[in-house]
Amino acid sequence: MIRFENVTKRYAGGQDGLREVNIGVEQGELVFLTGHSGAGKSTLLKLIGALERPTRGQVLVGGRNIGRLPPRQIPAHRRQIGMVFQDHKLLPDRPIFDNVALPLIIAGLGQREVQRRVRAALDQVGLLKRERQQPGTLSTGEQQRVGIARAVVSRPRLLIADEPTGNLDPELSLEIMQLFGRLNEVGVTTLIATHDLALLDRLGGRRITLSKGQVVRADN
Repeated sequence: MIRFENVTKRYAGGQDGLREVNIGVEQGELVFLTGHSGAGKSTLLKLIGALERPTRGQVLVGGRNIGRLPPRQIPAHRRQIGMVFQDHKLLPDRPIFDNVALPLIIAGLGQREVQRRVRAALDQVGLLKRERQQPGTLSTGEQQRVGIARAVVSRPRLLIADEPTGNLDPELSLEIMQLFGRLNEVGVTTLIATHDLALLDRLGGRRITLSKGQVVRADN
């Protein structure tokens, strides 16, 4: 599903975000990326989503070399991936329903299908009865769940999340991680970057640990 082959990402100024990274994630796996702040977790996820391109090496997603995708093909690639960010990136002036519907509207789906999928996604995250509320009326944990609903509404084969529990208390963090686990159980390949090792000790799952842009541990 995902393969990094000798991947280096060097930023302007000569700083390496990743150095000679070789990892693999199989279809249907749940994998946690761990490591200190600045270890390279976010860079790795951005390369998968084609938000960045590698300086050297190959990033393969579904057998395609993402680093060499023509710009016109990048939007289609991103539509196959659900992306969850720590800061939610919700539109504050649109109700929850509209925030979740946005990827489907961009993809050109009909109104009836949009309504069906959005309500199914909101039901998955326990917010179906809140669909007409504005994001600002929700708690931080509820806003994160809206972000997850938006990420999965297009039924992606791959879900990536960058520190999705970074702003949440331990109870909410566990709730959000368990939600990712349920999505993974229905076949969504899931890759989550987190520094919360205590939470991972409760969840299990395979870990890939980064330090200074290099892989220092990769469980089998």
